[in-house]
Amino acid sequence: MREILGRRRMFRFRRKARTARRDAAVTFAEWNWPVLPGAGLRATNRIGTGAAACSCPDPDCVVPGAHPFDPGLLAATTDERMIRWWWTRRPDAPVVLATGGSAPCAVSLPAAAGARALAALDASGMRLGPVVATPTRWSILVAPYGLERLGELLYAKDSVPSSLRFHGEGGYLLLPPSVAGTGQVQWERAPLAGSARPWLPDVEAVVDALVEASTSAPDGGSRLAY
Repeated sequence: MREILGRRRMFRFRRKARTARRDAAVTFAEWNWPVLPGAGLRATNRIGTGAAACSCPDPDCVVPGAHPFDPGLLAATTDERMIRWWWTRRPDAPVVLATGGSAPCAVSLPAAAGARALAALDASGMRLGPVVATPTRWSILVAPYGLERLGELLYAKDSVPSSLRFHGEGGYLLLPPSVAGTGQVQWERAPLAGSARPWLPDVEAVVDALVEASTSAPDGGSRLAY
């Protein structure tokens, strides 16, 4: 009997998790954030059972589950009907945000450096928007920026750590409650409940703290793990 009850609870938990991804994707679309289902992980090799394997054809995929595959990034949409159809067919699929354009951009950095940067920004009184966290990296969502604007901003810096990644036009980012090869994707700073569309800071307001935190990180800011 206990075994049967345990299986029922696990079934309800998995069903709730799958529904959560679909509902999250619909909410992002309501914010005018274009999304699409990511590659995901193989059902036979999930997190906690060994090395995660991506469902894409590349056996040496360096970002298992954490990238677009089929459909491609250009398919990202805010159409609720399309989104519901996708996640009805693939309920375990991670939620991928197509960054740039009118959608949020992001700057990501190693998790330890991310924690340092947020502490510094909080101490300065800086208002932040949503922050996405995985066990290895944190991503600060910012208002849309163009490559020319970003280039001018970075050119003015003495140096920019290679561990910083900029998710702008033509880029993408996994959003909660996805699961990738590195583990669970969650909100370190969640959007305010009931937001019509989350507020985002300009990239200029946060980049100095992110560069400093990455440069002073214990590994020298060179860590590239996803």
